[in-house]
Formats: sequence, structure tokens, C-alpha cells
Amino acid sequence: MAQAIQVEPIDAYRYRIARDSGRAMRTDVIVYASAELMNHIRTDLSLEQAINVATLPGIVGPSLAMPDIHQGYGFPIGGVAAMDLEQGVVSPGGVGFDINCGVRLVRTTLDEAEVRTRLRELINQVFRDVPCGAGTTGRVKINQKQLNQILVRGARWMVENGYGEARDSEFAEAGGALDGADPAAVSERARDRGLPQLGTLGSGNHFLEVQYVEQIHHGEAAQAFGLREGQVVVLIHSGSRGLGHQVCTDYVALMNKNLARYGISLPDRQLACGPIHSEEGRNYLAAMRAAANFAWANRQAILHFLRGAFQRIFGERVHLDLIYDVCHNIAKQERYEVEGRSRDVLVHRKGATRGFSEGHREIPACYRAVGQPVFIPGSMGTASWVLAGAPGAMHETFGSVCHGAGRLMSRTAAKRGRDAREETRKLEDAGILVRSETRDGILEELPDAYKDVDEVIEVVHSAGLARKVARLRPMGVIKG
Repeated sequence: MAQAIQVEPIDAYRYRIARDSGRAMRTDVIVYASAELMNHIRTDLSLEQAINVATLPGIVGPSLAMPDIHQGYGFPIGGVAAMDLEQGVVSPGGVGFDINCGVRLVRTTLDEAEVRTRLRELINQVFRDVPCGAGTTGRVKINQKQLNQILVRGARWMVENGYGEARDSEFAEAGGALDGADPAAVSERARDRGLPQLGTLGSGNHFLEVQYVEQIHHGEAAQAFGLREGQVVVLIHSGSRGLGHQVCTDYVALMNKNLARYGISLPDRQLACGPIHSEEGRNYLAAMRAAANFAWANRQAILHFLRGAFQRIFGERVHLDLIYDVCHNIAKQERYEVEGRSRDVLVHRKGATRGFSEGHREIPACYRAVGQPVFIPGSMGTASWVLAGAPGAMHETFGSVCHGAGRLMSRTAAKRGRDAREETRKLEDAGILVRSETRDGILEELPDAYKDVDEVIEVVHSAGLARKVARLRPMGVIKG
């Protein structure tokens, strides 16, 4: 079915799927990709899913697909859609099951050569201090009352209670906590799943990666972010764990049950949604914000224990500063120029990262001259990138860019015929140490399971959505 879709090239980095009344589309689909990436994108149902998103009531502007787009639940992963606040809908599938899955980049005062000599010690220490895996229990012990506070205050609660430094929550999207969260909108089952999991990485594509800055591409932005060649940094990728997954599960079921009440007809039940101002819509957004705040608290706890691991190996002299924390599974009310007028919309980002350009008031003051930091992980064995948001994103994509390389293979296909020990040895031969809780944690995330991250970055850079700042290379990886 996907091969029959008519895709029209606009330029070297943009494609259009024109609105088709036969499909009940309300708007076009715009895909950001190179010709090579388009060949990959056509092999799954992600374009079909982007078309389905274009049928949703109240969609504003085009249904957008980033160059790392691949098939997801309802919405494609790598999809962006903005909704009119009065006529539009909110869709849990447009956020995803791992609400506020996101990344934070931490700079250290160490150089690559210093860390290489004790890399194995460091990776083993981090593996002990930062639990990973699907059902892992974290080191932060909280009760239900404290959980309520975390669901409202996010990373700020963690810092105030000794899990971080005063500046940490300042250097996170939304200050590490979204307003409008309501713990009462989170089910008991979701709360029970999240209660023991603060400070854990999880499984799947979540990771903690010790890296070094291989190349600087934009000196002014790199200086603003505190980056220099040869410097060791750490990228943390995790989300809201079982709590966020359960919130999505609960509200997908509820919204599917009540679609007929609002006269909503969908091409795919995975697009389950409700009017933004309906009871279901309001409650989902309140629960989603609470789950997002839990995710920021989770990444803050991971940073706290990461600092301890570095100091155990390198002593009190080493310091780790948070550069920024940005999420890529979220729905947020934001203001943009749309068809000649300024208006508030609800932006769904599903596997897409916020990338505000220079001067935006929501960027920390020390970054406003160069744009918001954006972090794009590759995969084990390949590069990751630091970008800075650019004006094109504000004009074209509701302030959004890609979030990673994007999968080429399913997890099952990636594992087929592979041996975890052999793949680990290959990575070690390339200078990359890997510790994983399971063999699947290695095999499912091998580099050839993903698109070429450098090509993905070239698209967003050349399309004017973000600017290249620095290329990072992995040294050690922790996985679930």
C-alpha cells in the first residue's frame, strides 16, 4: 500500500503528499528527507500513517514527517502535528507510550585521553549506580505523597531534595516541569508501576553513553554550550518508564470507547483521540504532563548518580554540568505564525525534538544568541550530534526537528542470526565498551538496525531546521 502513495519532490530535502479527498485528508503531508532516505522510508507504513494523521479534526498546517520517520503506533515515529485549540483533538498515539522520552547532554571537565585509561572502571561503576532493564527498581525511595509532588514539580523536586545542583532544572525544557499536571488524572496502576522506577534507564533503545567531542562545526554555538574538541560528555536517553506507558494505555482505551460520542471517524483505531476541551482530552493532557514531569525527575536522578560514579573513579576534581534536557514525545501548547496570524496550537511531537531558534524566550538566556541545544543520538558504534535550533523550524515545522537516526530494521530482524558476544567484541575492537543487562539490549540496537545518522542530520541542517554544532563519538555504552 505504501508504494502506491504519490510523493512529489519539492526540493532536495522536502517532499509533498498532496491532500487527497479520497483519503479524507484535511491537509498535505510534508516529508523532510533526501532521496536515499526516501527509499528507506517507503519500505514501511510510516507515510501511510502520516496521511492518516492528516485526516484528524482540527489539524493546523501540514502533517509533518522528519527524516528519521518510521512506523509507530497510530502516528509515525518522527511525526509532528499541530491542532487548533478549539476544533482540534489530542491523541495519545501522537505522543507515544513513553511520554517525555528524551535526552540530556552533560559536559565533563575531562578529556578523552584521561577517560580512556580508566574507561572500563568507569563503565562498570556507572552500570552499578544507574540501574537498567525493563523491571528494574531504582535507588530513589519515595512514597505516594512524594510521588504526587514529583508528578507536579518534576526535576525541580529532585533538585530541592538533594538529587542535583541548583542550576540543573534551569537547563531543561520547560524548566523540568510542565504546568497543568494533575496526579489525580494518573491511574493507580500507572502510579504503582512508576513508584519504584525513579533513576532507572529502562530497556529498548534507552541508554547512557559516554562520548567525546570529535568535531566542532559551529564555534560560537559550541562555546555557548561549553563544548570543545576532545572533551568527554555523557548522553542520557530515558523516559517516564512504566508510569508513562500506563497513562498512554489507559487513555487510548478510554478515547477509543468514546469516539462515537464526538462523531469522530478514524482510518486507524490507533489514532484514538478526543477533542482537546473534552473531559477525556483535558484529563489526558493533565496525566500526560504528570508523566512528563516524572520523566524529567527520572533523568535528573540518573544525572545525580552519574555524578557520583564519575567522582568515585576520577575524584572530587571532576565536575559534570548539564548542558540541556529536551524531550521528544510530548504534546504542548505553543504559539506560532500560521497563515499570516499568530495563534496558539497544541503541537504533538512523536519522536521529534523541539528546536527553537535564537532569541526565543523559552531558551536559557546564555543560549539565546545561538538557538536551543538539540541532541540527536545515533546508535551504538555511530556518531551522535549536537545541533542548534534555526529559524526554518519556527516557520515550517512548529519548532521541531528529528530525534534520532530512525530504525531500518525491526528488533526481531536486527537480532536474527547475531551473537551478542561477537557483536560486543566488534564494538570493543572499535574502541567502544558496552555493558547491557540483556543480550537483546545489544542485538536490538546494533548500528546497522538504524539509518545513517549523518545523512539524517544533513537533511535538517540543509533544510534550515537546525544547525550542526558538534559531532560526538561513543566510548562506552550502558543499556538495558
